[in-house]
Amino acid sequence: MMSDVFSNMAYGFSVALQWQNLGWCLIGVLIGNLVGVLPGLGVLSAISILLPLTYHVPHVGAVLMLAGIYYGAQYGGAICSILLNLPCHPPHAVTCLDGFPLTKQGKGGTALGITMLGSFFGASFGIVQMMFMAPLLVAASQKFGAAEICSLMLLGLLAGSTLSRGSALKGVAMTLLGLFLSTVGNDPQTGQERFNFGIAHMYEGFEIVAIALGLFGIAEFLKTVNRMAPINAAYTNVKFRDLWPTRAEFKLGAMPAVRGTLIGSLCSLIPGVGPTIASFIAYATEKKISKTPERFGHGAIEGVACPEAATHSSVQGDFIPTMSLGIPGDAVMALLLSALIIHNIQPGPQLVTQHPDVFWGLIASFWIGNIMLMILNMPMIGLWVKLLTIPYRFLYPAALFFICIGTYSVHTSMFGVIQTLGIGLVGIVLMQLGFQPAPVLLGFVLGKQLEETFRRAMTISRGDLGVFVDWHDHWIAALFLSLSVILIGSQIYFAFFKKTKSTTFEGLPSTGH
Repeated sequence: MMSDVFSNMAYGFSVALQWQNLGWCLIGVLIGNLVGVLPGLGVLSAISILLPLTYHVPHVGAVLMLAGIYYGAQYGGAICSILLNLPCHPPHAVTCLDGFPLTKQGKGGTALGITMLGSFFGASFGIVQMMFMAPLLVAASQKFGAAEICSLMLLGLLAGSTLSRGSALKGVAMTLLGLFLSTVGNDPQTGQERFNFGIAHMYEGFEIVAIALGLFGIAEFLKTVNRMAPINAAYTNVKFRDLWPTRAEFKLGAMPAVRGTLIGSLCSLIPGVGPTIASFIAYATEKKISKTPERFGHGAIEGVACPEAATHSSVQGDFIPTMSLGIPGDAVMALLLSALIIHNIQPGPQLVTQHPDVFWGLIASFWIGNIMLMILNMPMIGLWVKLLTIPYRFLYPAALFFICIGTYSVHTSMFGVIQTLGIGLVGIVLMQLGFQPAPVLLGFVLGKQLEETFRRAMTISRGDLGVFVDWHDHWIAALFLSLSVILIGSQIYFAFFKKTKSTTFEGLPSTGH
């Protein structure tokens, strides 16, 4: 087992260190870091805008670039949270509680230094976790039949929708909308047209690029374009020498970073529990076990180290079920699977054996990318801070321009641009009504696979739905289905019968999303 992992990693580095792949990895982490630093631009928006580019990029390079944007943005997001009290991305909201007080005390550089070290440690642990756990999951999933895979997808969809921000019922509704959108076009088994209203351009259904750019490009920009307050750069004068913590400060943040890493890695194994929830759980846990909890919220090193380590270990761990089982835990992972589908690569257990260059090359690129981010962030902190002064009246039109160009380039057709605009307008209406768009993408990406596996299970069982609750021959499918029922039941219980006051973090700033 150990020798197999190391030999596979050696192969992965031989793929990741090829010049073209190294270049795409560097582009990804650079864009990710830039997106993390700039308030108002999100990871989903950035990946959505660049998704059309993957049509013209080799499949390995495309995945490495998009993944680099995801984990690279987490490094950049900490800069805004600590120096500006501006959580550009939800996982960093809790970092503001102690990061900005440290900045006002003249220790902003120290907070950033601790964050970088804790983040690298958390990411490294997440990578090691993926190296050893993903092959085990793949080996176990080889025994899965159609019923088991269908039940697992159902659990992933429910977890991703009910554990997302906002109302669980609205999350489920948006997931169902995504599932319906995936059925538009030709039937995968019979080839018969359905739900396309006779529109020839809709024969193959909705484009994943149009849905991603519409929901996370146009809709997100329209939502935030008039909500960006002027940035107070009074505390942003941080030098490279300010980043190095003292021995006492390093000792103070070391164990919290370890505990946060463990919490983040555990959260990453649960579908739907992303880095945001992991960071909040880590912060609450660290505050509870601290001998001086009154320091939290007033500039505690532990309050920065713990949630940031949890965020990065969770981000890296999120790739485990996505790449090994083909089950995305959130919208970002769904976009990464979309990049594979664009290149006719079927996500799931067969990915490891049929496309080892993608799987092991991605893991190897994690090491390379995180080292790149450490090198880019520490000496270039001044440059990243100066980027915060870019006026948003320039950023938004440029982003919308690239959205139109990217959509048109997919099939060189204006129909795609019109489709993207329509989805974007519907998306902004849904957002104003309190519906989150992420579950739509999750349902759309998994929709066709869910339909195919369900129909295959029905064919094998001759139409007997009891195959999903057969504890003798299909106990894994029955277990996943039982967990789905428990998840739904718990949501109903907490929504209607559990009358307790919700605990919130006082003074938590808005994420702006």
